[in-house]
Amino acid sequence: MTTLTPTSARLNLSSLLRRALKGDDIGIVLDGKIIALRPVEVEATDYAMREYGATESELADFAKNVHGKIEKEGKAGNLREFTGDIEALVAGKSHR
Repeated sequence: MTTLTPTSARLNLSSLLRRALKGDDIGIVLDGKIIALRPVEVEATDYAMREYGATESELADFAKNVHGKIEKEGKAGNLREFTGDIEALVAGKSHR
């Protein structure tokens, strides 16, 4: 593992992050402890669990509920395609 001080890491941060993405073990030593630079997968459920204390079961129930509402609205013809033009959407003209 390559270890650096925060000052040294700051000077080479982009290079160190690229190396970590390639699988190199990089650590920054702070107060006698090593903090590792590693890529992590992040998804919406991680955020909801951390920020709101939602459980996996609650998130699964929420997703099922939302997908059901979307399906119902689609069958009723209430869904519109977003064309990517936010100005037209705000003006009420961005749907087909």
